[in-house]
Amino acid sequence: MPPPEDSPATAEIPASPGLSTLQRVLLTAAGLIALFLGLLGIILPGLPTTPFVLLSAACLARSSPRLHNKLISNRHLGPLVRDWEANRSLPLKVKWISTTLMGGMVILSAWQFSGRPLLQILVLALGVIGAIVVWRIPTRRRSPG
Repeated sequence: MPPPEDSPATAEIPASPGLSTLQRVLLTAAGLIALFLGLLGIILPGLPTTPFVLLSAACLARSSPRLHNKLISNRHLGPLVRDWEANRSLPLKVKWISTTLMGGMVILSAWQFSGRPLLQILVLALGVIGAIVVWRIPTRRRSPG
C-alpha cells in the first residue's frame, strides 16, 4: 500500500527561503555539475566521487527539492547521500575501500602513461589529492554495543 500523499516520505521540502531565482538556478547548475563530476569520478582515477556527490546533494537540497529527492531515491547514490545526511561522516571501511580502489586505478593509469613522466606525475598527484579529500571527511566511529 503506497504512503498517503501528505506523508513525510512523499512530501516535497520547499527550497531554502530567501533565495532569488538566480541563486536557485546557480545552485541547481552547481549541483548538476558536481553530480556529473562525481559520476566521472567513478571511471577517472584521481577524481573522487563521494565529495562531488555530497556537494551535489547540498546544492540541490537548497535549490531544488525535487532533484534532491531524485538523488536520495537513486538506487546507487541514494544510500551514500542519505547516510551522509544522517551521520555527516563516513565509516572507516568505506574510506579504505575507496582509497584502495582509487589507488589501484591511479597506479594502472600512471603505468599506461609510461614514457610520459609529466602525465604520470599529474595522475599520481591527482590521486594523492583524491585520497586526501576522502581522508579529510570525518570518520564515523562504531557505536558501542
